[in-house]
Amino acid sequence: MARKRKAHGASFKAQVALAAVRGDKTMAELAGLHGVHPTLIHAWKKQLVGGAAEVFQTGVKAADQDHEQLQAKLYEQIGRLQTELEWLRKKVSRFD
Repeated sequence: MARKRKAHGASFKAQVALAAVRGDKTMAELAGLHGVHPTLIHAWKKQLVGGAAEVFQTGVKAADQDHEQLQAKLYEQIGRLQTELEWLRKKVSRFD
């Protein structure tokens, strides 16, 4: 019977790749410990090291985008409240 391929999650891959980067154990030991082929560990380690700079770049961009979205939402709300306040002042001035 043919074996089914294992689908490893991102957290598992990150955990194994970080262990490989640390260098506490050899690739063969990590492979035996986690039940994956050493070639996979090499590939995951390469992805981790190569993509580490992107993690920090996208974190800054994401925070800036979130800040801009929040700022736009707040400016929109300020505009609505100012319009409502002006309308209420006009209505109240009619009763004075």
